[in-house]
Amino acid sequence: MTFSVIARDAATGDLGIAVSSCILAVGRAVPTVRPGVGVIAVQARSRRGLGTSLLAGLADGASPQDLVRRAAHDAEDADRQIAVLDPAGRVAADTGPGSLPTSGHVLGEGFSVQGNMLASPDVLPAMAQALAATSGALADRLIAALTAGQDAGGDLRGRQSAALQVVSGVPASDDDDGVRVDLRVDDSGDPVAQLRMLRNLQRAYDERDYETLAVFAPEGARDLYAALAASRRGDRAGARSALEAVRARPGWSTWLASMAGNARLAAVSRLLDT
Repeated sequence: MTFSVIARDAATGDLGIAVSSCILAVGRAVPTVRPGVGVIAVQARSRRGLGTSLLAGLADGASPQDLVRRAAHDAEDADRQIAVLDPAGRVAADTGPGSLPTSGHVLGEGFSVQGNMLASPDVLPAMAQALAATSGALADRLIAALTAGQDAGGDLRGRQSAALQVVSGVPASDDDDGVRVDLRVDDSGDPVAQLRMLRNLQRAYDERDYETLAVFAPEGARDLYAALAASRRGDRAGARSALEAVRARPGWSTWLASMAGNARLAAVSRLLDT
């Protein structure tokens, strides 16, 4: 009932997973991730807690191959489908004999794609090809693979949820929690497309793309981003007008005053004082 991809970015060492399914909130069920330890995909009729135990095995120094081999010989997990990736890019996967048809997995250098109850045998090859053919950030490559899987038929029973997680290949610290991306679509008629939209919006936040945020950010914040966008492109009148609209919103004037130490907001705020 699920298709997913796990992969390591050879350039950054980041690790990630993207998954979609016909079930509600698949991001709660399939991925188990930890910065500096690894990424696990547990699907089909897997028992609850298997992802946690596999991740603990990675943390204790076991290889993905050993962990998958042990699970494959456990009669209790005959219906499961698993994939395991460690920070070195070692990856292993297994589809249990009792898992749902059409099922399988495809392994490559630093990645694995897997699925069950698929609408077509073309789903997994399409995902692997899209991952290899897409450049850029790991999150975008994972989304491309998930999109290709959906376009090839995806989950036979339909579509409802999707999730994307990317973490650092090194352990979290006090200064960096190691989480690069954590996005979920729990209930949607087109969850992969919705997840792609959320990823684009996150990129706009990360890259301070104020023009995009002025259109897609929550209503209360749009005027603020419009002011920042106008200021960046040198539109003094537009920035002033947008900022006046921000200050007219209840409570926002006080918030702007509290942000006086923020260089970007202070520069725009001065437009109203000159």
